[in-house]
Amino acid sequence: MRAAVLGTGAWGTTFAAVMADAGCSVRLWGRSPEVVAEISSGGRNSRNLPGVELPAAVTASTDLHATASDVDVLVVALPSQSVREVLAPLAGTLPDRTVVVSLMKGVELGTHQRMSEVLAQVLRIGSDRVAVVSGPNLAKEIAAHQPAGAVVAAERHEVAELVARSCAAPYFRPYTHTDVVGVELGGALKNVIALVVGMAQGRGYGDNTKALIITRGLAETARLGAALGAQPETFAGLAGMGDLVATCASPLSRNHTLGAHVGAGMSLEDALTATGGTAEGVKSCRSVLELARAHGVDMPMTQAVVAVLHEGWPVAEMTAMLLARPLKHERG
Repeated sequence: MRAAVLGTGAWGTTFAAVMADAGCSVRLWGRSPEVVAEISSGGRNSRNLPGVELPAAVTASTDLHATASDVDVLVVALPSQSVREVLAPLAGTLPDRTVVVSLMKGVELGTHQRMSEVLAQVLRIGSDRVAVVSGPNLAKEIAAHQPAGAVVAAERHEVAELVARSCAAPYFRPYTHTDVVGVELGGALKNVIALVVGMAQGRGYGDNTKALIITRGLAETARLGAALGAQPETFAGLAGMGDLVATCASPLSRNHTLGAHVGAGMSLEDALTATGGTAEGVKSCRSVLELARAHGVDMPMTQAVVAVLHEGWPVAEMTAMLLARPLKHERG
């Protein structure tokens, strides 16, 4: 199977390696000539995935059109808020057989579209040709061939099965699903909740607080999912609870790390610098909140993250606000 991955960040590079280990021929696209040259000549991406040797079946290029042409599976692993701009040159150029896969976990600012919706629109393809991959996918662990799994969701089961076959490596087990909405929301919301967990850790709070945030964060995710037509059971699986636990608990999570810096007193600007890389929840928290409000869904944790990161609220004030909310039934 011929595959291409757009984006040479840690997850894009790792997924390219997974696909190669699953038997695919894989091209990587990136903007940096230095990163592309190192992948092509030395089989490494020291900037984004240090210490990892990539399979020989992975090649790289800075030519977007050449990378994306004549492939069976086109994987997109770009920052969610820049996807539309980067992919615009590919609009209407993909062969009919090409399936497009989103590795991104966010909601677009302004349009409130999920990444699968953005891909279908900007590439001018039917939504039934788009799949999403989500789950507890910490890139460094998977790149080290530690056992992991993910959910591949698509409107048509045969599309999900095709993508699953393309990434079924000895150490990476994909499961298929048709609940695209639920799988995408799980991936987007876990970044926001991980920011709250990180802030709590930065304040010095312990496991009781972490468990409270994770559990109520899952309830918040499920409420939005119900309003958008997701299947409730999706949030109990790998793309829901699985991804949430991994992202909220691991120091490898950039969202968790950034939240911890903010909770310890750093400004957002300083926290972004200290964290390095892209913490998707910083931007997507605003688009998620806008989406929730458009559907009349109460999202107190998401609202609190927006208040701290973008409106200047102290973390202590955010904590007091959340704890002072009216008492309610747990399932509410």
